[in-house]
Amino acid sequence: MHRSWPRLLALAGVLVLLGVTACHAPHHKHEEIGVFAVTTPLRQDTALTREYVAQVQAIQHIEVRAQERGYLTGIYVDEGQRIEEGTKMFQVMPLIYRADLHRAEAEADMASIEFKNTKMLADKDIVSPAELALAGAKLNRAKAELELAQTHMRLTEIRAPFTGLMDRFVVRLGSLVEEGDLLTTLSDNRTLWIYFNVPEAEYLDYKADPEQTTVVQFKMANNRLFDQPGRVETIEADFDNTTGNIAFRATFPNPTGLLRHGETGNVIVTSQYANAQLIPQKATFEILDRRYVFVVDDEGIVHSRPIAVAAELPHAFIVESGLEDSDHILLEGLRKVQDGTHIEVKFEEPAEVFAHLDLHAE
Repeated sequence: MHRSWPRLLALAGVLVLLGVTACHAPHHKHEEIGVFAVTTPLRQDTALTREYVAQVQAIQHIEVRAQERGYLTGIYVDEGQRIEEGTKMFQVMPLIYRADLHRAEAEADMASIEFKNTKMLADKDIVSPAELALAGAKLNRAKAELELAQTHMRLTEIRAPFTGLMDRFVVRLGSLVEEGDLLTTLSDNRTLWIYFNVPEAEYLDYKADPEQTTVVQFKMANNRLFDQPGRVETIEADFDNTTGNIAFRATFPNPTGLLRHGETGNVIVTSQYANAQLIPQKATFEILDRRYVFVVDDEGIVHSRPIAVAAELPHAFIVESGLEDSDHILLEGLRKVQDGTHIEVKFEEPAEVFAHLDLHAE
């Protein structure tokens, strides 16, 4: 019986060795986690549309103010009226300035007569040249006083400096107005400047592409598109430190006068991407601010792949680099797999996949 102990011990050792080997053997177990859908990137011309909140401003919008003190004795225009350049708008009581004008005219006439008489005497050497010079100075002073009186008289009439649209009256007929008091505002809305704020990243993308189109559209408050296209013509000098945005200015013609100063809406900027490489957003994941996809090789092995995104569309990304058109990318179950996982796949045509993504492309 003692002779059987070595055999039993040897047999136990073999069993233990087999158990340890089994524990440390590589696992090639194909876990049953279902069949996964894959597709390839889609190539097509795509339009990326961005909307920005915008403010409409007339190309000329001024405050019309009284230039002299007095009672408002005449209003010759109406609120909301389009008036032509030079149209008489308001009249401030001119009685005092008319009297000053008459006095200045009389003094100018007297100085002119005195100068002529003095010159005649000077020509005959009856008076000295100094007296002639003094008479000339008096005449010049009288002419200056007359010009000043004429200017004050003109300032009692307020005329339109340009063709534009009248706003409401701040004063009424008979009001006593002081010099500088606001009477109304005047807007030339035949051409409009529409301002919209752009984030810094999009500003940098815009400046990096010199061939990028600058033609934009304006969506009005009723969600209809304005029938005239606009063009981005200038960008402000500084960023707003509180928002990180910078203001763009687009110029729009407004031949019918539909849009008016102070309106709001949205500027629509459309960027064209020719033959863009598209993938669904749901096929991607992020790690430390980098975006990845899972690419499945011919043997069904999953590999993570970093990609660079050029632009974001509704439900899709435009890929700048990182993928080939023939790569099979995992569409679903991204949390169930990892690098090196072996899976079974079913291929879905990219056109069919994108047909269910509500992708706006052309």
